[in-house]
Amino acid sequence: MGSSGRVTLKDVAAASGVSRATVSFVLNDDPRQSISAATRDRVKQAARDLGYVPHGVARALREGTSRVVVLNIDAELEGRYSRSYVRGLDTELAAHDHVLLVRYGHDTPQSTQQVLDAIAPRAVIRFGEAYLTGRGLDDMGGGWRDGLAAHTALQLRHLAEHGHTRVAVGLPDPGSPLAEARLTFTGQAARELGVPVPESFAVPQDPADCARAVGALLAGVPEVTAIAGFSDDVALRVLTALRGLGRRVPEDVAVIGFDDNGYGVHVTPPLTTVAIDAEAHGRLSARLALDLGTEGLRPPSARVVVRGSV
Repeated sequence: MGSSGRVTLKDVAAASGVSRATVSFVLNDDPRQSISAATRDRVKQAARDLGYVPHGVARALREGTSRVVVLNIDAELEGRYSRSYVRGLDTELAAHDHVLLVRYGHDTPQSTQQVLDAIAPRAVIRFGEAYLTGRGLDDMGGGWRDGLAAHTALQLRHLAEHGHTRVAVGLPDPGSPLAEARLTFTGQAARELGVPVPESFAVPQDPADCARAVGALLAGVPEVTAIAGFSDDVALRVLTALRGLGRRVPEDVAVIGFDDNGYGVHVTPPLTTVAIDAEAHGRLSARLALDLGTEGLRPPSARVVVRGSV
């Protein structure tokens, strides 16, 4: 038993003769793990015999907090990543008898304090923080292995492999808090690939303004042969603008999106994009919020969904 007197996953593992990771998989009822029924029964019986209580739940009861976890997310970040992240977060929290409350809108200290005062949540999570900020460049939360930096590099690498060395990055207008990080990672990836650091420009939502912005970019930097969208939304605006300008895609200008929002398949040409499954990131956030082990969590690699725009 742990030095604090509290039964831990390690104690359950020792009593059932399996690894700590296996205990975590069994008690979290992870359907993706192939664990025999006999082993599952042995682990659950050991947990019952020892009186094991998940640390997060025990602390919530002891401190008088609710079993609600709040997720703050900006609506502009909606996409494949956010949907899969929320799904993983919700599933993992539910497995530990907690409820997820999603709060859309810009996060401020004042808004967070209002939530704390109103419902005393178990935790307040900033959506995908490690992934989006690129902290911990080698861990599964973000960075160059499974995070924003790696996925930004994947987008640029796909263009470079198709012969596009002069690239422009289309950014959302109004701007995003992630724009600076994306440009930093794009520049680093370009230097590693040995291609020029891409130009960047804002892509307005208004169609006429968008067409003017794309036209001005191509007139000012005629060497550009591809545009990498900050998101699928931005890339789809660029596709529409290029068609209005009489530019062929991908013959004249290639376009690639980011975070496959599902709409790119419905346009002509269909949009090539980077797809990211973040369910493991959501599960990781849930376990960290509840002070549980994080063994066995590793997100699948992002992939380029090849369609017709590159």
